Amino acid sequence: MQKSIEVKTEAESYLVSEAIRALIPAYQVFCFHGDLGAGKTTYIKQIVKDLGVEEGTSSPSFSIVNEYVTAGGNPIFHFDLYRLKQERELIDIGWEDYLNSNAPIFVEWPEMAASYIPDDAIHIFITDNLPTRTLLITDEHE
Repeated sequence: MQKSIEVKTEAESYLVSEAIRALIPAYQVFCFHGDLGAGKTTYIKQIVKDLGVEEGTSSPSFSIVNEYVTAGGNPIFHFDLYRLKQERELIDIGWEDYLNSNAPIFVEWPEMAASYIPDDAIHIFITDNLPTRTLLITDEHE
């Protein structure tokens, strides 16, 4: 499966959200790849909002994981693995428990713990050609 989306403004983030939300619950883990400033956090915040999270969202840069709860009481997990020093740290913070939750998991910088990302994860590759960003959504690793 592959889908390409072009986003010209932050206001068009809903296009990414629509595409990703259509893949839930068939897929659980969504990995966002892109350079610093490519929009990973922006797109995840839009998706989480559209899934029904009413509280403020932010990048878990320092905490590594943020848990959000939808208005319906369903959990959503947002990981930022940029600051991992070793892949094993992901296991130490309970990665397997998160996977067993069946809740949607959004991961920034998945390459920092690539060996722990499930084979059936969806990967979103962001190419920044300002003012347009191109997102390739795929179930293939690379």
